[in-house]
Amino acid sequence: MKAFLTKLLRDQQGTSAIEMGLICSLIVLAMLTALENFAGESQITWNTISSKVQNATSGS
Repeated sequence: MKAFLTKLLRDQQGTSAIEMGLICSLIVLAMLTALENFAGESQITWNTISSKVQNATSGS
């Protein structure tokens, strides 16, 4: 049993896959955060355009 645990602790075959998975998850989180910020700014822009169009059409 002790030999098995020692072998298991020294095994490094899956470490690079785990590291790549963690890096990919961090990249995805950064992308989602950026997309959320972009969506908020886009909504503000479209609301501004909508109000200006309404003001321009109601004023004529």
